[in-house]
Amino acid sequence: MSSLKKQLLKQGMALLGDPRVQKVMQDPRVMQGVMQVMAVPGKVQGIAEEGAQKLAKAMNVATQDEVKDLKRTIRRLEDEVSRLEADKNSEK
Repeated sequence: MSSLKKQLLKQGMALLGDPRVQKVMQDPRVMQGVMQVMAVPGKVQGIAEEGAQKLAKAMNVATQDEVKDLKRTIRRLEDEVSRLEADKNSEK
């Protein structure tokens, strides 16, 4: 963890120990706001991924997830071919 993150975490923990901050944090409106702020990174990532998928589809290129699925399928098929060849060789 970087020193900046450590320092921010340390100061955040000190603030949470302050009785005034604890009183404010008991307000449901404040907690709702905090939860909404914490959800922002996930929402932004989802929007970005959705945009990337739409762009990939419009440009007729495979997405990273599609490539992973294809690689997984190829691996599975290669394993199946190897198994069938081994079965064929054991029958001889």
